[in-house]
Amino acid sequence: MMGHPYPGLWNFKHHPWLKDMHDSTDERRIGQKSAQVGFTEWALNTTFHFLDIKRMDVLYVLPNTRPDATDFSSGRFDKALELSKHLRQLFSDVQNVGHKRAGSTNLYIRGSNSPSGLKSIPVGLLILDELDEILQENIPLATERLSGQLERNILMLSTPTIPDFGINFYFNTSSQDVFTFPCPCCSKYIELRFPDSLKIIGEDETDPRMAETHLVCHECGGVLPHEDKIKYLNKGIWKSAFHGRTDRGFYLNQLYSMNLHPSTMAKAYFQAQKDPAAEQQYYNSKGGVPHIVAGARLTQEMVNDCIGQYRKIEDKRGGLNTLGVDVGRNLHCEVDNWELDGRAGNDVNSFARCKVLSHFDVKDFEQLDKVMSDYNISFCVIDAQPETRKALEFANRFYGRVKLCRYPMGVNGRNISPSPEEEHIVNVNRTSWLDLALGRFRNKTITIPMDTTLEYKNHITAQVRIPKKDNNGNPVTRYETPGNRPDHYGHARVYAEVALPFAVGLGVAGDIRS
Repeated sequence: MMGHPYPGLWNFKHHPWLKDMHDSTDERRIGQKSAQVGFTEWALNTTFHFLDIKRMDVLYVLPNTRPDATDFSSGRFDKALELSKHLRQLFSDVQNVGHKRAGSTNLYIRGSNSPSGLKSIPVGLLILDELDEILQENIPLATERLSGQLERNILMLSTPTIPDFGINFYFNTSSQDVFTFPCPCCSKYIELRFPDSLKIIGEDETDPRMAETHLVCHECGGVLPHEDKIKYLNKGIWKSAFHGRTDRGFYLNQLYSMNLHPSTMAKAYFQAQKDPAAEQQYYNSKGGVPHIVAGARLTQEMVNDCIGQYRKIEDKRGGLNTLGVDVGRNLHCEVDNWELDGRAGNDVNSFARCKVLSHFDVKDFEQLDKVMSDYNISFCVIDAQPETRKALEFANRFYGRVKLCRYPMGVNGRNISPSPEEEHIVNVNRTSWLDLALGRFRNKTITIPMDTTLEYKNHITAQVRIPKKDNNGNPVTRYETPGNRPDHYGHARVYAEVALPFAVGLGVAGDIRS
């Protein structure tokens, strides 16, 4: 049941690296991959094996309920049933997109954006597909579904994005297997290294010589013909970089693909030289490796360039002051003083200059009351989660001067959208406000105290801006924090920024003169 482009019964002829992956029995298996190398087939076959042979329930998690989970249900699951009479007879109920019954066993297909859909489902196998796009904070919630089982199995697979984040974070702690094979020229066991094994011929993507692009052995320099891959790759074996590690990790790049000629990789390389989103895509989807585009992250030098000739101020009762609070184990606070520009027009933030009076953390919400008083805070914006009740109590103590902030989907640009359901709640676009708040360190419209702590600088520089394109080809970005590094002051910086329009009596980014 291979389907297009290899019809007939399932075999490993065109994906020889998948055989040992299917046979692996390690409790946690991790696949860091490029696009189009068959890893999703590994996950799907494992799913059917657990349902049919092991008689164990499976939870298959994708980034979003719509369109990811629904598209998977119709495009991958339903297609498999069409190709196999045995699978059609196995499943007694397939009408529900998120729940398929196979006799007494169940397949749950869920989006990570719905925490309620990840609760109260005891399963023996958890599959996290496209893990880098999954809401990272919900991964522990999904893995908890295995806690009551005698046998626990987890498959993680994804193209990576940035170093030490998502799939790369887990792969780095695994065996880090690479697929090796005997070079047809020197007989040494080698791997296809990205991008070193790609010999690009031609000057640009329109050069007719691009068709001559080929693969080479990194040991002897010999040519590895694309048309002979089916011969030399079928002699391949996985080799571990780290033996004895609990997790089994598999890495594969698109140089191994028997469908895609090396010239397609060369074209992607030239496109990557002109477009940051194409550059990110080239390393992630072609090379299967994490990558940070130049300029995507603030540096310590950028932050240091904004240090002013003053020390942190313990209290300041004059001027226009805002407070941003990020809620975690402690409450991280940033107090800002603002210098407004008469040219503000309809966007007060873009023309204002920020002076960070102080940054600090407190343990209790009640301590924020003194901060509001000491600095005569005009307006405060505080993280709405995870302590929503305590944040609401604080907002009610300073009624009309505090808003709780969320980063939901569907808010565009720097619009500030009040929630119709809950009092004191505002919704903002995470990427747009991070661009503004952190961008001040690039354009030097912010000043920080000379005794600014290293912790503050580390938090501010923690997040990485990842460029990509949406389904329509439009450039979009998102911020992620690699290695679970703390970034609380970065979000406190955002909330202090969101508070400014409220402080001048707008509630939205509007004309301060009106």
